[in-house]
Amino acid sequence: MITRRYLVEGRVQGVFFRASTQAEAVRLGLLGWVRNLPDGRVEVLASGTAAAQQALATWLAIGPPLAKVLRLSTVEEATVAQAECFEIR
Repeated sequence: MITRRYLVEGRVQGVFFRASTQAEAVRLGLLGWVRNLPDGRVEVLASGTAAAQQALATWLAIGPPLAKVLRLSTVEEATVAQAECFEIR
């Protein structure tokens, strides 16, 4: 199980980014959460297989139809997300 933290910049708040991310993460079998940050970015913490992480990163780089992603940062985390599902915070 791999855990990664993603920071998504651009027009990513107010465009259903969190709900769409949750749906994609659930489809991929990932555990964790997604939340808006005060500075306008979206933060995602996800735990799952390497293949699911790659698929999520590819999706996050584009986002839902109304989003405009300008930058995606990824950090490998040492601990597994303490979650039983994938939630919106």
